[in-house]
Amino acid sequence: MSYRVGLAVVATFPSKADAEIAKGVLEAAGVDALIRADNAGDMYPSLSGAELLVRAEDASKAKIALAQAVQASQ
Repeated sequence: MSYRVGLAVVATFPSKADAEIAKGVLEAAGVDALIRADNAGDMYPSLSGAELLVRAEDASKAKIALAQAVQASQ
């Protein structure tokens, strides 16, 4: 039996720090999130951007929460 969960990328950020902020927004909205970054185990934080992933079924809720956070910050 497989316990795999389908994940969806809901946003991409220039840095892991930016993704961490967005992850906090999602967690406050009740959405579990993961950050995927290819930065050599945090040794080279500027190596690449970071993707914010959520369960596929939570993707629309996550996108709404992120959009509301952006709107509130303007």
